[in-house]
Amino acid sequence: MQPTQDVLSVGRRPMDVEDYIDVVRRHKSWIAGPTFASLVIAVVVAFLWPDTYISESTIQVLPPQVPERYVPSNVNSEMTHRINQMAATIQSRPNLANLINTHGLYRSELKRKPLEDVIEEMKRNIHISPVTTIQTPTHGRTAISAFKVSFAYSNRHAAQKVTADLARGFIDENIRTLSSQSAATTDFLKDQWEAARKRLDELENKMTEFRLKNAGRLPEQLQANLQTLRSLETQLAGVNDAISRIGQEKLLFENQIRIYQDQLAALKRGGSTLSARAQDERLALVEREVVAMENNLAALRQRYKETHPDVQHAQAQLEMIRKRRDEIVRELAQAKSESAPVVPTQEDLRGTRELEAAIARLQAQIQVKDLELAERTKEQKSLTQAINTYNARIQSSPLMEREYAELSRDYELAKARYEELNTKKSQSEIATALETRHYGERLEVLESASLPETPNKPNRLMIIGAGVGIGLMLGVFLTGAREMKDTSLKNLKDARAYTNLPVLGTIPLLENDLVVRRKRRLVWLAWSTACLVGVIAMSGSIYYYYATRV
Repeated sequence: MQPTQDVLSVGRRPMDVEDYIDVVRRHKSWIAGPTFASLVIAVVVAFLWPDTYISESTIQVLPPQVPERYVPSNVNSEMTHRINQMAATIQSRPNLANLINTHGLYRSELKRKPLEDVIEEMKRNIHISPVTTIQTPTHGRTAISAFKVSFAYSNRHAAQKVTADLARGFIDENIRTLSSQSAATTDFLKDQWEAARKRLDELENKMTEFRLKNAGRLPEQLQANLQTLRSLETQLAGVNDAISRIGQEKLLFENQIRIYQDQLAALKRGGSTLSARAQDERLALVEREVVAMENNLAALRQRYKETHPDVQHAQAQLEMIRKRRDEIVRELAQAKSESAPVVPTQEDLRGTRELEAAIARLQAQIQVKDLELAERTKEQKSLTQAINTYNARIQSSPLMEREYAELSRDYELAKARYEELNTKKSQSEIATALETRHYGERLEVLESASLPETPNKPNRLMIIGAGVGIGLMLGVFLTGAREMKDTSLKNLKDARAYTNLPVLGTIPLLENDLVVRRKRRLVWLAWSTACLVGVIAMSGSIYYYYATRV
């Protein structure tokens, strides 16, 4: 047993390049060991880490074959929103579980994880990203013209198949979504159209019933009623005038009959002429008739034109009365010149017969006037009743106008609603037909699912490089820690710094050759074993990688 010696410790001095080289030389095993171990671990991890292959498929968004300005689509949602909805449907639990069972995915994971966790892992490996976007001229928004679907998996063939199924799922789901939404829109519009049609029919029946019930009192007939009322009032005024004229004519005829009767009585008494007094009375009566007829003619001329039948008839009557007045004037002058009575002659007898015939004619005319007067009176009564009826219609028109306006407003709104829904329904039916024939907006596989040749993950060179770097830093750290802890004298620089004396000479460390050889053999054996194990581990991992690579 060798005697123990006290280790001489010194304080720290500034280190130079030679000192650092000496530190590396003395602790090379502490640097090389962690570096080599990290290298082995990095290689094993890099080649035992399963490959991840990413298969991609590009899907193109094709615009409708018929422009939307001609046939608007029933689906107004943006393609971005629809893609998100379709992605949510495709990545639902039943669909992903079906893909896992169909393609035999995640077998090892299913042994140690529940199905829900495996489905969540699969969702993380599915990526949907837009490729190109376009600016829509109609809405001024950015829309997707193509997008990619990718799936990452350890088996490249399985990744390709799953990606193809996902792309096909988008196309099928898009067709199903468009068809179902379009059909649902059409059915909804049909129901709304049917309800609007029933409402319109109901209001049309109400309008018809209201028109029939209030015929002649409708607001739209107010102007016609006013015109009719003015026309009836004008007719009534004409009838009243006619009744007045007929009364005057009848009075004239009655006065003429009295005159003719007086003349007839005078002739029967034996005189060819009447007395002067009778003639004067007769003349005065005729003068009054002339004045009355002139007033009546003046009134008629103010109301009618000269060509009116009433004006012409009044003029004829006036001329006739004026002639009779002139005859009476002549007879009166003759009677005054012949004062002696004369014996009735044949002429007097003829005059008597003429007077009797004139009286009969006047009586017949009076009967005609009575009939005409009765007819005019009946007409007057009818016109009065009609005027009262139209006055009642005009007075009730404001009440009818309010109720009719409400019905009309409801009818116009219902009609506009019906026409709008009818147009939308027709457009929706055409849009549904287009979607059924696949003429609308659709998806199409632009690039089929690719078969990846090289894995995307892991990056083995980066892993190995990182492992070597970590091991080297660990070795440097351990070396630095040991060096900081070791304060013994290691070389002449430490001795000079400790003693502040010149060094005259050095004595090398004398060790037993057997011990030195034994120590070297142990070190070599340890390093050989470590290198062998490391090489075997790295070779095995590399062989396993290439042997199991699909």
